[in-house]
Amino acid sequence: MRLVLGYPVESHHVERIRQVAGEIDVAAARQEDLPRELLDADLFCGHVKIPVDWERIVSSGRLRWIQSSAAGLDHCMHPAVIESDIVVCSASGVLSDQVAEHTLALLGSILRRLPAFHEAQQRRTFVRQPTDDLHGKRVGIVGFGGVGRRVAELLAPYRVEIVATDYFSQPAPSHVEAVWSADALPDLLQRSEIVILCVPLTEETREMIGERQLALMPAGSMLVNVCRGDVLVESALVDALKQDHLAGAAIDVACEEPPSADSPLWNAPRLVMTPHVAGQSSVRIDQMTDFLCDNLRRYQKNQPLRNLVDKRLGFPPPQKP
Repeated sequence: MRLVLGYPVESHHVERIRQVAGEIDVAAARQEDLPRELLDADLFCGHVKIPVDWERIVSSGRLRWIQSSAAGLDHCMHPAVIESDIVVCSASGVLSDQVAEHTLALLGSILRRLPAFHEAQQRRTFVRQPTDDLHGKRVGIVGFGGVGRRVAELLAPYRVEIVATDYFSQPAPSHVEAVWSADALPDLLQRSEIVILCVPLTEETREMIGERQLALMPAGSMLVNVCRGDVLVESALVDALKQDHLAGAAIDVACEEPPSADSPLWNAPRLVMTPHVAGQSSVRIDQMTDFLCDNLRRYQKNQPLRNLVDKRLGFPPPQKP
């Protein structure tokens, strides 16, 4: 049996995985080699960032388990994989601390007008501008998985009012007013002064926030996207900012990364954009390796896997405490 690693491991990570893997052959692969390496893999842990022939991989009948090294699964949820017996697990929650921290950084940036103050600094001017507060805001979190739950925990000390939507019915923690079903999205948008997108990218969530949805948000509200660019219709976001319907927005993701030189995102007013770095961390690979080793032990012992994905939906159900 062969385990192919498709995330940026170092030699000590590989050695640790080998200690858990036992007789399983463990091989680290570069992204450009994954189309070939996946044909010879029984198990795969990684994040595919280049095109691969999933139909050929599935039809070979060898691959048994995909452990994504990312919370998102759009890189591997090809129809052939969905219809196959291949087990798929997400890395949901592994990097939720980092993404939640970045979410708060983006919120602080747009609320306290940090880009405007930095621009003034570059001009050597010292001009006060109006700012806004996070305390007391009505916040809507769209997607209450690992990242959404952690964002809510970090926001709670700011005495905000939080509601969330999710595809799975789940009780609301004490610091959240309610977790509504996914079809209550319009209600969430209408009441929220800040909307934070934390959903995985699936066919159901692709372009789920467009012109009509943004129009439901109160005038002067704000939007933060830390999930996937294709969840949001970027042209609609830019229009909402230009028309002053939104007071500000922040995105860590874009439909095209990097955006093209003529993308309207570059010059959109009151938009803060970071280059898909919310999950960055000095311990990211260590944490992913810990997670893989735990799930690999479970896989070998036929025990329940963490973050086992419902392939019909494209993401895992909430994990039991």
